[in-house]
Amino acid sequence: MRVACDEDGIRSFFVRGTSNIAWLTAFDGVFDDEDAHVLLVTPHDAVLHTDSRYVEAARAAAADGPIVVDDARKSHAAFVAEIFAERHAGQDAPIVLGIEDAIALGEYRALEAAFADVVEPPRLRETSRFVLNLRGVKDAGEIARMRAAQAVTDAAFAHIVGFMRVGMTEREVQIELEDFMRRHGAEGLAFPSIVAAGANAASPHAVPGDARLEAGQCVVLDFGARAHGYCSDMTRTVFLGEPDARLREAYAAIRQANEQVEAALKPGVTGAAMHELAESVLAEAGFAGKMGHSLGHGVGLDIHEEPNLSPRNPNPLVEGNVVTVEPGVYLPGEFGMRLEDYGVVTHDGFAVFTQTTHDMVII
Repeated sequence: MRVACDEDGIRSFFVRGTSNIAWLTAFDGVFDDEDAHVLLVTPHDAVLHTDSRYVEAARAAAADGPIVVDDARKSHAAFVAEIFAERHAGQDAPIVLGIEDAIALGEYRALEAAFADVVEPPRLRETSRFVLNLRGVKDAGEIARMRAAQAVTDAAFAHIVGFMRVGMTEREVQIELEDFMRRHGAEGLAFPSIVAAGANAASPHAVPGDARLEAGQCVVLDFGARAHGYCSDMTRTVFLGEPDARLREAYAAIRQANEQVEAALKPGVTGAAMHELAESVLAEAGFAGKMGHSLGHGVGLDIHEEPNLSPRNPNPLVEGNVVTVEPGVYLPGEFGMRLEDYGVVTHDGFAVFTQTTHDMVII
């Protein structure tokens, strides 16, 4: 973080996003979904401002390390202004303080007001996805955590295909799937699971409901576990009875798109090129323009991170990027299907975390 700040002419950095704070501190078992923390990264230390609900856990995680934990009963803006003034007293020129562009406008105004009373206020510099881009390259420890999360997810799929049967509702399958993950090693869900049968699956983010599984349908299952703070993500499409020729054609197309992209992924290829490769495979099979969404996204502490396999991403992938590969075909009023793995870009290719087969699963 400090190296990146130095390269960008930033002296200190105000971090507000909870996932960014969790990544920078490397604290386990401290943060939840509450937006209750701020981290000020200075050239020599980092100061976490939290409250009484989290302070003991944070201090235990910090131990004797370089992160100072404080639960002073004041606003984040007032606290940061005070700490900044202490750390940068006596500077000859204005100090550049980086801020995230994701902070609320009201919080930005509060920072301005708090710094108005500082003798030597900083020059606030808005940054875009600064910490997120750093998070886009995973280290060995992060990869091990994601592999563990995926092991739970693979096991959940093996369980659910033995549980599903015609007549169940989408919601019944979702409940069983999520309960299995929680009972077999997941500390939580990476996201609310998708179970979408028949024509409902033509909506990529369908919400499971009371629709019942029927013979002849395909069912999309998109789900993931969270383990050791990190997410997994996979999608499989299963078939209730022998699929007809049209379903087989579509499944063969998404499998080919998935496997060709995974074989092509390596450092230097762009997210846009990988998306275009998948689109070309689908088009050749007769499903041009039937995917609609981007081919994939980064995964880590959050289910959607950098980088994206998207037509809007011209940047080359690098070793350590963790991405999904999830081509799909969606025909409104008929069916939808998707096949998703995720893995890490290595020095010469792509190592897939997902261990579940690509073969057609027929129940």
